[in-house]
Amino acid sequence: MGSILVLTTIASTLGGLVFGYELGIISGALSQLQTRFSLGCVQQESLVSALLIGSLSACLIGGWMIDRHGRRTSILLGNLLILGGSVILTTSTTLFALVIGRAVIGFAMSISSMSCCIFVSELVNPERRGLMVSLYEVGITFGILLAYGVNFILANVSGGWRYMFGFAIILCLMQLGSIWFLPQQDFVNSHLEIIEESNVKYSILDLFRTKNNMHRRTTIGIGLVLSQQFTGQPNVLFYASTILFSVGFQSRASAVLASVGLGIVKVVATLLAMVCSDRVGRRSLLIGGCTVLAVGLMVTGFFCGESVIDASKSCRSVEPHSNLSSLAEDQNSVNKMTWLVLSEIFPKDVRGRAYSFINCFNVGANLIVTFSFLSIIDVVGLAGIFLVYGVVGLFAAVFIYHMLPETKGKSLERIDRELAQTRGDIPLQVTTEFTRPPDPKEAFSQRIAV
Repeated sequence: MGSILVLTTIASTLGGLVFGYELGIISGALSQLQTRFSLGCVQQESLVSALLIGSLSACLIGGWMIDRHGRRTSILLGNLLILGGSVILTTSTTLFALVIGRAVIGFAMSISSMSCCIFVSELVNPERRGLMVSLYEVGITFGILLAYGVNFILANVSGGWRYMFGFAIILCLMQLGSIWFLPQQDFVNSHLEIIEESNVKYSILDLFRTKNNMHRRTTIGIGLVLSQQFTGQPNVLFYASTILFSVGFQSRASAVLASVGLGIVKVVATLLAMVCSDRVGRRSLLIGGCTVLAVGLMVTGFFCGESVIDASKSCRSVEPHSNLSSLAEDQNSVNKMTWLVLSEIFPKDVRGRAYSFINCFNVGANLIVTFSFLSIIDVVGLAGIFLVYGVVGLFAAVFIYHMLPETKGKSLERIDRELAQTRGDIPLQVTTEFTRPPDPKEAFSQRIAV
């Protein structure tokens, strides 16, 4: 394995680690911030959602920024912004400063994650791309676990939330060190411009047209990201400690400790997903994952309702286990498989723009779900909202069953041909194979990924 590939592996994993840490750290910090700043429901939602507002703005302009200034430069910029945002959060004395810091970090996280994925895909050969994507996912889940661990250690420390936010600086410096030694992307970008000139041109409007069933592919992509958001999964991540405390854990520290268990399950489930994705198949994992997730959410809703009436230990102990199973299936199938499928169903000439476009729906839906979570609980209760999430999960399983073909073991060209000829619920199985000329982009990747 060449030095470039080693550095790329380290940079990708550290990028996921930073991403996951920033996602999970608010869960424990929010409990202390609520007391320190006397935050109400709307104020807590604003603080949590600020990350998503920044991320959404990055989705709108990130593609242009990455293409204009290069992948490596964009990753470095993203890390510097995370450093700046972490400093703002660590030194904040007002809610406004906290919101600004979270928004800056959200913008930086989105830019860094998109450019990191593109950078890795261009530097490694095709045989290793799947592994690199999986390593990024593993980095995210380990980052979430690390965040939950830090939350627990600092749960009873006065002003611990400042250290929670400040610890991200160390992770950013580690990733910056790995990125710094990677080669500049100028020669890669110039090569990609040559490839782009020889390819069929697509516009963003082609995503809504019937040509090659692009509108169906767009529907599949939007449906997948909306399904993972409207089952409430980000709320269980962001508000984990708050939820666990509200259903019977006797202290904030015990609730934070229980959330560490959620992080451990997510790590184990991600490792299982790495093994199963190419054996079981994307479609099967998505259908099964949504179904089990729906059942887990409904069980959670049932015991949340029971705990309000009868706050017995049995009710309080079953509810966290139900959350664990829901999160495990979420990470094992829905989240990981969604982004894997999105990288497969679009033609390579429009894949980047399609990814960015659908990610806008993903972040927008995440923003809506997160911002409204505590307010909806005030209306329908914790039990009611989990039951609604469970019903959405069942509808998602039906949607995937009817709309998504299996992509396991198929080349991107074959997937493209089958989706282009899909009619109704069953894709036509195109079995005619042909020898295509070598892809210059793949040949270029193989030359530099020694």
